[in-house]
Amino acid sequence: MNTAWIFKLPPRLRAWLVRVGFNLHPPFRGTGGRITYVSDDLLQMRARLPHSWKTKNIVGSIYGGSLFAVTDGPHPMMLMAALGPSVVVWDKNATIRYRKPAFTELTVDFILSDGDLAAIRAALDSVQECSHRFVMDLIDSDGQSHATIERIIYIAKKSFYQEKIKQAL
Repeated sequence: MNTAWIFKLPPRLRAWLVRVGFNLHPPFRGTGGRITYVSDDLLQMRARLPHSWKTKNIVGSIYGGSLFAVTDGPHPMMLMAALGPSVVVWDKNATIRYRKPAFTELTVDFILSDGDLAAIRAALDSVQECSHRFVMDLIDSDGQSHATIERIIYIAKKSFYQEKIKQAL
């Protein structure tokens, strides 16, 4: 799918569309979470995960699947937006470390820093593929972490990836 048209939109409208798109997308909607903020440059996002009947488990805390699933998607989307249509981006691996049960609303920030982008671009220029690690915490209003999620994202130049897939067949 060609998404180049989105970059012709004004930054504020583009950020609004990303936020609304995430919140309307059925798999993300099913997490119980909502994207509450997207920066105009699409390099930062924030999600809110409420403590509600949709997210509670049998003991009344936020369900671990919701904690994990609310972090699925923002980093790959941010990478695709920053690196353009000539790259392939996939989730490669993810882990969660539960720290303590959550009985209140949580938030999680997704940040794609200039350092992250520089390292990824350097790797793509030299070896045409790389994996990048992102770590985020789901925190309550007091700043207490309830879960730490690590996601490993695979990024490759599209031409390299397509050739690699052909050779694998």
